[in-house]
Amino acid sequence: MIDPALIEELKQIVDDGKVLTDVSSLEAYGKDWTKHFAPAPSAIVFPRTIEQVQAIVRWANEYQISLVPSGGRTGLSAAAVAANGEVVVSFDNMNKILSFNEFDRTAVCQAGVVTQQLQEFAEEQGLYYPVDFASAGSSQIGGNIGTNAGGIKVIRYGMTRNWVAGLKVVTGSGEILELNKDLIKNATGYDLRQLFIGAEGTLGFVVEATMRLDRAPKNLTAMVLGAPDFDSIMPVLHAFQSKLDLTAFEFFSDKALDKVLARGDVPAPFATECPFYALLEFEAVSEEVAEQALATFEHCVEQGWVLDGVMSQSEQQLENLWKLREYISETIAHWTPYKNDISVTVSQVPAFLKDIDQIVEQNYPDFEVVWFGHIGDGNLHLNILKPDAMEKDEFFAKCATVNQWVFETVEKYNGSISAEHGVGMTKRDYLHYSRSAAEIQLMQAVKAVFDPNGIMNPGKIFAPDAN
Repeated sequence: MIDPALIEELKQIVDDGKVLTDVSSLEAYGKDWTKHFAPAPSAIVFPRTIEQVQAIVRWANEYQISLVPSGGRTGLSAAAVAANGEVVVSFDNMNKILSFNEFDRTAVCQAGVVTQQLQEFAEEQGLYYPVDFASAGSSQIGGNIGTNAGGIKVIRYGMTRNWVAGLKVVTGSGEILELNKDLIKNATGYDLRQLFIGAEGTLGFVVEATMRLDRAPKNLTAMVLGAPDFDSIMPVLHAFQSKLDLTAFEFFSDKALDKVLARGDVPAPFATECPFYALLEFEAVSEEVAEQALATFEHCVEQGWVLDGVMSQSEQQLENLWKLREYISETIAHWTPYKNDISVTVSQVPAFLKDIDQIVEQNYPDFEVVWFGHIGDGNLHLNILKPDAMEKDEFFAKCATVNQWVFETVEKYNGSISAEHGVGMTKRDYLHYSRSAAEIQLMQAVKAVFDPNGIMNPGKIFAPDAN
């Protein structure tokens, strides 16, 4: 742990009471939503200004102290976990939307602005911030940028990086950089802004971000469709995409739905029980669009791809249908799931899922497996639930032994071992399945440029001896 005298020096950098070392704070701020690693930070510091962040980084460089960024701590790769005596830098007190430009449709946010806060601000301006996921009420913009968060609207709106107009960052050496300066067109060499998006705080800390906003969608309407098998899901996607501009296309298994329905919060979408379900969303801007959606549904039923379905007729029905999908992660958290967040190109999803399913059935015959994901963009979430009688360490160890075969399959399909959750510590040992040795070497070289002393979130993305 860090010398108490250095902690006292750290306290001089920030406002009174903004360095915490009590056990409960260390526990709370030293972890994210993963349960693989025990939190063990030395202190939590809460800067209020960019200058304070810069001073913290310079202090850490002087004494060779590792720093871990902390936002909403909703991550699923242990990128925000401090397990080795690091100092956690929380951005909770840098949580303001600083300005809004109605002509450029941009909002300048501090790193600690909560995703839902930005969504509601955009709505107040008659606009829309489209990056959305179940943790929107607690995740922060800085963390979203650090992991290039995706979510449920990627099929239409893309990932977080599509909405970042400019960044202000503090590098690992304590420099302040303004990246891209909010320009739409800027052909002046390397776009360093994009390097920081998805870097998980390993190059430096995002302290401000200019986020683009979009027009507000009109009359969003959702449909939940039950399919007889997974092979039917992709023709349904193709059928609807050829007729409608979809804002989302999600899928989940019957096991995922059963877990959510057992909570008692939302009703079943319809009486027919199906092994797989698709949830799609579109803008019903006219009666003709709604009629086209129904005609496409009828076509899918005639083809045998859909057994039953329902379309929302009100805002409340829309919310209830979305809860069937959005409540899955929170619901299954009770079973301490082992999560794989994997992706391939959309066209390869059926063959890929069959291969993965075979591996799962052979190696997890006694485990309950829950599938769901953003299938419209090729992203699948494989969740293996821990049996109540099994210890956590034993369960994680058994799951880890099968990762080799899962990720070899990902590699076979030229896919990604982490579609949207980042690498952190949970996926760092498997990075070579998605990145070549040359790529990894260049990524490490980039880190060395921005973080020459290796103090910025060490042990994330790369193994500790590679930082």
